[in-house]
Amino acid sequence: MKLLFKNKFFQASDLKNKHFLALVGNGIISVFSVLTIFVLYRALEKTEIGTWFFFITCIGLADSIRNGFLTTATVKFYAGTSPERGREVLGSVWFLASAITAVALLVNAIALPFVQYIHKPEMKIVIQWFGITYLSTLPTTVAAWILIADEDYLKMLWLRFINSGSMIGLILVYIFLHKGSLQNILIINLFTNCLTSAVIVLQGLSKFQTLRYRSKSTILELVQFGKYSLATNASTNLLGSANTFIITFFLGPAALAVYNLPQRLMEFIEIPLRSFVGTGLSAMAAAHNNKQTHMVSYISKKYAGMLTLAFIPISLVAFVGADLATQLLGGSKYIGTEAPNILRIFMFIAILYPIDRFNGITLDVINHPKVNFYKVLIMMAVNISTGIGGILLLHNLYGVALATPFTLLAGLLFGYHHLKKHLNGYSFRGIIRTGIIETKLLLNKILHKK
Repeated sequence: MKLLFKNKFFQASDLKNKHFLALVGNGIISVFSVLTIFVLYRALEKTEIGTWFFFITCIGLADSIRNGFLTTATVKFYAGTSPERGREVLGSVWFLASAITAVALLVNAIALPFVQYIHKPEMKIVIQWFGITYLSTLPTTVAAWILIADEDYLKMLWLRFINSGSMIGLILVYIFLHKGSLQNILIINLFTNCLTSAVIVLQGLSKFQTLRYRSKSTILELVQFGKYSLATNASTNLLGSANTFIITFFLGPAALAVYNLPQRLMEFIEIPLRSFVGTGLSAMAAAHNNKQTHMVSYISKKYAGMLTLAFIPISLVAFVGADLATQLLGGSKYIGTEAPNILRIFMFIAILYPIDRFNGITLDVINHPKVNFYKVLIMMAVNISTGIGGILLLHNLYGVALATPFTLLAGLLFGYHHLKKHLNGYSFRGIIRTGIIETKLLLNKILHKK
């Protein structure tokens, strides 16, 4: 790839930097996600938007089973291995991913005949569209696991651009033609999933041909590790989705549309977080596979510390500009709602997100997924109890939002306690100290390049 221009701040070598590519990839998907929400909030009514979020939440719960069972396991057992071992691992991964998808399709097929007896529109949408949507993402999902393990973030960047770019483009076309409806959005979502999967298969990125190299021993090895990882990921997703179900049940889809405004804006926090988690996970897995436990601790402290420091000014800016941000994304009809203050609550606690997230993936990497599972169960219990209690007490969305700080602190302290027992030199002080040192090194490198 040739650059049409270059200067002393940006060089072609930056395009090969895994952190840069991961950040840009997550940035593109987040920007397109925000743009999609921007259009939908102006094209659909609150009830339709709430129904769309409910459908996406249900799909996300199903994805958490497949992803939770195999994402970390694929990276852990595939990264840094020999070609022969790699083919065996990927073939076994494909076998298990296909089996999970087949079970989900069977459950959906059993539910379809009963859709006529269901009166809630959001539940009808889920049953009618779940199976085919879930199937359409299978090649993309497996390819994403492989690319994370290979640290091939440039290809991930293009795949995300194809998926997100085509979706926002088609939505804009439908809006321009005055055909913006929930059913058409569901069709567009399915089409873009199929398009991305087709590109992946044709380019050979899914490595489906490795299926013939699967082995019973490797399948059992993945299952043994994945059962705890699955429970953790599914519980984590359920933790994130619990408020969706609580709000829909107690306040309705329209209230869910208001609550999701600040949640969508949190995508800008997730951009660097997902990027560093992806690169950190593969780096820690490679270090652990090579018996370098001290490097696992160092990498975890480095990424968690740097992100914590970076999130402080970001959170302060977002705290001040919460009213403007929610108005820009949702439009004037959301002025005066709870959305800006809920965003402030989220941004206040977001400073602790990096430490909590890296606590979780580090526990998985050092073969303690069971502890991570218990961590998520504690968080889910705190979130559901405080969320329901808050909404019954306050009768509005603040009751649910105020559960977030208690939930995060419970999980963070539990995970931190167990990591201190297994990693030498792991402490809150060490995280911040390492973060400061690495941030200084990064800034010095940038200034030196300048």
